[in-house]
Amino acid sequence: MVGNRTQIRMLTVASVSLLLSILVWFNYSAVLPRIVAEWDLSGIHAGLIFGAFQAGYLVAIIPAGVLVDRYSPRWVIAVGSAVTGVASLGFAAVATGFLDGTLLRFMAGIGMAGVYVPGMRFVADWYTETGRGTAMGIYIGTFSLGSGLSFLISSAVASAVDWRTAIAVTSVGALVVAPLILTIGRDAPTTTRETSDFDLSILRNRSYLAAVSVYSWHNWELFGVRNWLVAFLLATPAIAATGQPELTAGTLAGVMIAVGGLGNVIGGTLSDRVGRVRIIAGALFMSGLISAVLGMLQGLALIGLVALVLCYGLVLTMDSAPTSTVITELVADEHVGMALSVQSFIGFSTTVISPVVFGWTLDAGGYALAFPTLAAGACIALCSTAALRSTREKTATQTAQTSDI
Repeated sequence: MVGNRTQIRMLTVASVSLLLSILVWFNYSAVLPRIVAEWDLSGIHAGLIFGAFQAGYLVAIIPAGVLVDRYSPRWVIAVGSAVTGVASLGFAAVATGFLDGTLLRFMAGIGMAGVYVPGMRFVADWYTETGRGTAMGIYIGTFSLGSGLSFLISSAVASAVDWRTAIAVTSVGALVVAPLILTIGRDAPTTTRETSDFDLSILRNRSYLAAVSVYSWHNWELFGVRNWLVAFLLATPAIAATGQPELTAGTLAGVMIAVGGLGNVIGGTLSDRVGRVRIIAGALFMSGLISAVLGMLQGLALIGLVALVLCYGLVLTMDSAPTSTVITELVADEHVGMALSVQSFIGFSTTVISPVVFGWTLDAGGYALAFPTLAAGACIALCSTAALRSTREKTATQTAQTSDI
């Protein structure tokens, strides 16, 4: 059960807003091989342009979290989506190389900080803990769906026209978000707004810190995959042998990432029933295993490659919704926005580095060496999951002892 009619409507508004905005996040990655060829980029420079988007996101995410604890998330989402759309359209229209491309992607990332986490706060405001995992799974699943659609749309348009048109087409939707969220969206009637000074006392919460670490290293793996997947697929003999390798690679990458939306919903729903930590640990183990070996399996036949990549997309995201839901349960309601923004700030810092490390190891030793750098992230996230379980159990024991006194 997702909620009553009003809750479902607000979840839909938030999810559609995210979907239209998130098309911008990965449109660059979808046409990466074309941009690399036209601008003569090295692996490191290509990774840095993607990392610039993440860096812009990090610069703005803490202020965005403070704003949504004090004011309506709808206005933050409206402004952020508009900035993202304009900057990405600028990239399509005027970017000519590494420097201006990096700047415009940086600006687009700043705008995205006003969309993703404020939307999570908006959803959390409308749902109690009993159904929040499922609702967050649907909302965060939209991130994966939008990412996948970005690859699908961008690859198809780039093959038919060019990469600039592809990026423009996937940027205009962000400009629709402001009128949508402001006219149809409504704030939850029981929302508590924070009016005190910026407070980082949540950093003394060990369970919270463990959950943030899980999220950070999950992102290391996830975003490394999403930025480099198309390039990897084009390097496989099975994809190269198809009639249109770029379109085939982009389509497979898009479907794989869109499948991640289902992974989010499954992970969030199961976490409501069998526990957050169990689902997080299981998903990380499976995704890390595939990351460790994928770079050595370039010679797979097409059917085997497709099956493995789709399974990869499913398990890569199953831990995402449970982890973000845990965050909302570990802090007071009035600090949820700030807690999510700090989580996102720390968690997305790894996404600036991961694509660059992948590109560096790719230049040094190929995909067989590059993909294990992503598996290392999953391994560290698993260790952090164990710490999360331990600290939550210790807190529960202490609470029970206190109540008995």
